[in-house]
Parts: sequence; C-alpha cells; structure tokens
Amino acid sequence: MVMKKELIAPCGMNCGLCLGYLRAENKCPGCFAGRKVSGRAIKCSRRSCEKRSGEYCFSCAEFPCKSIQALDTRYRERYGMSEIDNLNNIKENGIEAFLLQEEAKWVNSEGTYCVHDKNRYLMR
Repeated sequence: MVMKKELIAPCGMNCGLCLGYLRAENKCPGCFAGRKVSGRAIKCSRRSCEKRSGEYCFSCAEFPCKSIQALDTRYRERYGMSEIDNLNNIKENGIEAFLLQEEAKWVNSEGTYCVHDKNRYLMR
C-alpha cells in the first residue's frame, strides 16, 4: 500500500498527495511529523487543536469548525477534494478502508497524483 496512515492529517488532508511530500528535494514529512517549509516547522492550529478528543477533527464536538470549513472550501475550489468528506469517510469506514480508496483514486502505474501541481510522482 502506497498511502500511509501517518500521512493523513487531523484535518483530513492526505499529505501523501501534497507537493511538499511528493517532491524530490526538501521533502515535507507530513503534518504528524511536523510539516516544514524551507526546513522550518509550520505551526498548524488544526494539528495542535486541544478541542478534539481523538486523532482526527471529527472527534471534536465543534466539527466541522470554521477553520475546517474554510480549509475544505479552499481545497474543493482549488484542488477538487474535500477534507470534510475525507473525515466523514474515515469516521464511517475506518482509516484502512479510506487508505485503500485513496490509493485507488490517486495512484496508478504512472505514479501518485499531486493535487497541487496535477503531476504524477513515482515514489522511491
């Protein structure tokens, strides 16, 4: 399996589809490992949110909060994907089923599709 549980951020973003993770140089390790840009960790309010009681934002009584809604709107418009849909899918079907669906949707023999630049990347 190409898709990994540790690459699914609390907000529902699949870091395995991000240009920061897929690029060859200065790779970001993903949100759970401490997302980085130019070698510096980025503070993410969703990742560090203390309101959620589990790994993912759907475990919060305020889900979907304004922050998740704004992120979701941006990703729907720009990249054709939804963090809220991802989170609901994980909640209903479990992380393993979600990872299999993500792999079937985004990975083929040409590589993993990057939602940001719409190119495919072969993982090494």
